[in-house]
Amino acid sequence: MVEHPNIVGGLIGGLLIGFASLLLLVTTGRIAGISGIVGGAVRGPDRGWRVNFVAGLLLAGGIGFQLLQGVELRMQASGAWLVAAGLLVGLGTRIGSGCTSGHGVCGLGRRSPRSLVATGVFMGVGVLTVLVTRHVLEVL
Repeated sequence: MVEHPNIVGGLIGGLLIGFASLLLLVTTGRIAGISGIVGGAVRGPDRGWRVNFVAGLLLAGGIGFQLLQGVELRMQASGAWLVAAGLLVGLGTRIGSGCTSGHGVCGLGRRSPRSLVATGVFMGVGVLTVLVTRHVLEVL
């Protein structure tokens, strides 16, 4: 059975991400690339706004979790797979000089050719990963 996503929720979430990215750019001149923001919050000279941004992400996630109390949330991978995936994403953000939010949301909005290529690679690898894990490996 195929589950259909909540289209309105996706639209509202996308609008909020876009507005938050625009607000950060207009008020600080900074791109909302999460890996760069978190990295700078840990070891950067301008830690104040970065720590506040990360705190806002965590707070918004907590509020969202509270609003979804009746909704069943399921992990589709084990803890080990999630840790491995997180480490690979971190490695990819270093190699690609930015993360999916920095390139995909902000870079494409600024019409950056480098972000267009990076986002194409992100999406292509994602499609290939789903193809292999959900279709090829099931056959073997």
